[in-house]
Amino acid sequence: MNTPFQFTVLSPQEKIDWLRLARTELIGPKTFFETLKKYYNPTQALEALPDLLSKKYPKKNLKIPSIQDIQQELEQHDKLKADLIAFVEPEYPEILRHIADPPPVISVLGNRHLLQKHALAIVGARNASLNGKKFAEKLARELGDYGYQIISGLARGIDTSVHVGSLSSGTIAVLAGGIDHIYPYENTDLYYKIAEQGLIIAESPFGTIPQASFFPRRNRIISGLSLGVIIIEAAKQSGSLVTARFALEQGREVFAVPGSPMDPRSYGTNKLIREGATLIQNSDDVLSSVESFIKIQPPLQGQKENPYSQEISLLNNKNDEQTHHILLNLLSSSPIGVDEIIRECHFSMSEVMLALLELELAGRIQRYPGGQVSLKG
Repeated sequence: MNTPFQFTVLSPQEKIDWLRLARTELIGPKTFFETLKKYYNPTQALEALPDLLSKKYPKKNLKIPSIQDIQQELEQHDKLKADLIAFVEPEYPEILRHIADPPPVISVLGNRHLLQKHALAIVGARNASLNGKKFAEKLARELGDYGYQIISGLARGIDTSVHVGSLSSGTIAVLAGGIDHIYPYENTDLYYKIAEQGLIIAESPFGTIPQASFFPRRNRIISGLSLGVIIIEAAKQSGSLVTARFALEQGREVFAVPGSPMDPRSYGTNKLIREGATLIQNSDDVLSSVESFIKIQPPLQGQKENPYSQEISLLNNKNDEQTHHILLNLLSSSPIGVDEIIRECHFSMSEVMLALLELELAGRIQRYPGGQVSLKG
């Protein structure tokens, strides 16, 4: 998301106004930012909101949270030792700012400094096989030990194994409900371990019980925080495939672990591979792909790694300039699917995704929902 907002630490009153606007019924991320751009700050937006809502939803009596409502939520966060980070505040993860419809505010519990590290997401089936769970735990541990932050969704199956494997390196769990609502309940102990050793993130207000419709929103954050998403076991209707779709739309790398065609849990991963996802069988497969555009300096022997010293190293040689030139020539002011670009230019999926990310950061292209891009007007 391209934004004209000034990034600053909000005053207590500014934060209350920001949260009142964000927590108003039917004000999703898209409407939130459209309203804020029109009225410049949340205070002015709140003053205009009753009239806007009455025109847009004439048959609904939508309630704007009171100052007391927001103060109560802030107190609940304080009691849990959690915090709320607004989109404009410095601690909000930069990588998340650039997705379509980013969360206006996120709740965080744990080590928020982990948000500044390069991250990879690993997700998969809830009814995972034993081998799938073992592989997920091993992969998460190895990638975490190498220096990547590991993100998942605290669900049963693969997600649980991912968090267990990356606890020692500081795993991140993204919840569908409120920051205080542990789901599934069987992961209560794991939740508290992550809060102590890693980080828990939620977009929904405090006390929100997760509903089925909340999980796709959660999934866009999982992929949005990550450089790439790894899928381990996914049936035909798996929510992990939703995460993979968001990853593609956000210009992230998608990895998939192949499986037996006799196992329904392999349908989704095998399909992703047929469609261009990178096939992986171990952590080296992931690292060799990701490190083609991310340079991580490993610590010297006996020297403790500084987890905040990792930097993105954008490609800048002549071959990469040629790639940019070819892609720009394929684009116009009308949006086109990334899959069509890949077919036309004959570059690999990872090469195209990297080049598009660089062009987006340079302000040359515009992304749209559905994995489409165009030249920026």
